[in-house]
Amino acid sequence: MSFNKSRYYPNQKPSWWCRIRGIAAQILIPLLCFQFIRTLFLPTVFDVFLLTLMVVLYLAIWLKLI
Repeated sequence: MSFNKSRYYPNQKPSWWCRIRGIAAQILIPLLCFQFIRTLFLPTVFDVFLLTLMVVLYLAIWLKLI
């Protein structure tokens, strides 16, 4: 009896999605730092909204919610 090494896991994400998620996490870190510094010096509603959106996106990636 031979076993198939690639088993089917219904909750497993495709490999391309994991790669995109990893790239997005690496890109978001410097953008978050830049946006945080920009928000400290020039706090506008748009900057605060953008920083909040980026933090939520990074936390969702970090906690593997997306």
